[in-house]
Amino acid sequence: MYRAYSNNGASLRFVEPDWVLSESEVLFDHEPTIQELEAAFGFDAAELERGRQAVLIAQERYRHEGVGVVVDGLSIDTTRDSQALIAGTGLSAVLDPEYRCNFKTLNGFVEIGAEQILAIAKAVRAHVQACFDRELILLEALEAGTFTDEILKDGWPESSPGTPDPALQ
Repeated sequence: MYRAYSNNGASLRFVEPDWVLSESEVLFDHEPTIQELEAAFGFDAAELERGRQAVLIAQERYRHEGVGVVVDGLSIDTTRDSQALIAGTGLSAVLDPEYRCNFKTLNGFVEIGAEQILAIAKAVRAHVQACFDRELILLEALEAGTFTDEILKDGWPESSPGTPDPALQ
């Protein structure tokens, strides 16, 4: 059985020597080395690995971004959907300082006014920005060649919305 590797250097399928290959595949009769794959496809394996690591960094930022924050004792959801809703509520609070609404926290509804709405909006924005700032630091470390998988888990903003996210444990 032969191995047909695709031009991304990572995907393979097992084939017989007489099977038709796509234009993006190269046939090997053994497990190729990184150097053989680089030569066959004209890519830099280190660049491919940096791309993989950049995706992992973005995924980790996204996980931390959505774990939530506590503002004035209220557990606030920070998922993308909640960020958008909070921004809209914040705009209402800016336009009308007397604005009040029933706001859904992670623990249920509470009635809050414009001042609390703006505090929540600021805290959520600061949390999300801190996550992006950490992502940038990690991408800079990746570019400088100092990134390791170990530092991926460290340095993210502290957040404890009540129940820890099991994905971050």
